[in-house]
Amino acid sequence: MERKAEICRTTKETGIRISLNINGNGKADIDTGIGFFDHMLTSFAVHGGFDIFVNCKGDLNVDGHHTVEDVGICLGKAFAEALGDKSGIMRYGSAFIPMDEALGFCAVDISARPYLVFNAEFKSERIGEYDTCLTEEFMRAFAFNSGITLHLKAEYGKNDHHITESLFKSLAYAIKQAVRLNNNGLPISSKGAI
Repeated sequence: MERKAEICRTTKETGIRISLNINGNGKADIDTGIGFFDHMLTSFAVHGGFDIFVNCKGDLNVDGHHTVEDVGICLGKAFAEALGDKSGIMRYGSAFIPMDEALGFCAVDISARPYLVFNAEFKSERIGEYDTCLTEEFMRAFAFNSGITLHLKAEYGKNDHHITESLFKSLAYAIKQAVRLNNNGLPISSKGAI
């Protein structure tokens, strides 16, 4: 079963092209103009086993907000399109991921009921050119445009790079579980549809 999508979106703030192959091998080609964000999206692709291409030209002269949020919107839309009616997927996934002294947790329900619970505190305003507050903005945009109920928690940690990376990697492993195919190809729902 092919599970691919391509999304293009152009606004006055960003121009974005994304391609996604859920059944990939973890290949990543990411260029958003924000080095640390590229690193996080690459980690997401590699650890999720997704092939992801992202090219974003954003108004970084303003700040990184539009770039990060709009990439979240487009990547969320790509997952929604690639999964179609969501029949045949396991639907739920969760993961604890350590990154040195930090531990991140993620639980997902690919439910068509978007929701975000985000519980993480950062000690610094920035990691390189990346504003730490944008992690929550990305996750919200991704959850609401993919139709995923998403819970993320930084259990503990001291280094903001490690905390953020543990969250992106836990997201990757949780989604990798949730998009696995089940045994009968039917939606896992008592309603008969997701």
